[in-house]
Amino acid sequence: MSARTHTRSTHPATGSVEVRLPWWAVALPAIGFAALLLLIVGSGEAHAATTDPAVGRLLERIMTLMAR
Repeated sequence: MSARTHTRSTHPATGSVEVRLPWWAVALPAIGFAALLLLIVGSGEAHAATTDPAVGRLLERIMTLMAR
C-alpha cells in the first residue's frame, strides 16, 4: 500500500509571517506588569503590621506541639 506524499506549493514565500493576537494576550501582561510596578513603587511607604497577641500564643503552641 503506497502512502500519499505532500508536494510543495508553487507559491513563492513572501518572507514575512503575520501573527494576530487577541486583545487579552496583550492587555493581561501589561496589566500584570503595571500592578507589580505599583507594588514595588509603593513599598517605600509600607509599615509593619501589628499582630494580635493571640496569634503569637497560637504559633508558640504549635511550635511546642511540633517539638514533642
